[in-house]
Amino acid sequence: MSKSAYSLRIFSFYMLIFGVVLIADPNWLFALFGVPETHEVWIRIVGMMMLIVGFIDFMASGNEMRLFFRWSVYARLAVTIFLIGFVVLASAPPVLLVFGAIDAGGAIWTGFCLRAEDLAKSEGLLGAVR
Repeated sequence: MSKSAYSLRIFSFYMLIFGVVLIADPNWLFALFGVPETHEVWIRIVGMMMLIVGFIDFMASGNEMRLFFRWSVYARLAVTIFLIGFVVLASAPPVLLVFGAIDAGGAIWTGFCLRAEDLAKSEGLLGAVR
């Protein structure tokens, strides 16, 4: 498994775990972060979406889908930007920035791995030509 695939695989575990928690007992997680309880179905729908994205990330990482890895970098950075916007403009709880940082950290990790792999590949091709 490439380093970029490994980085996405680790991120998939984060998504899968948090997806299950948000479906099964979102208020347990909310209590950890000082967020008021909810009994709305929407948070469970968010959990379902995290579970689905986690599954897709898991499968893509196992199949070395490098183009998908690149897309995921942009998407995870977009999540961070949206979460910052929600906190700044919509009075969302600042704890969302923790999750934005996790998404950004994972995206940056994957992005660096992709870049290093691309450089190694191009150097290998150049070395073969010389």
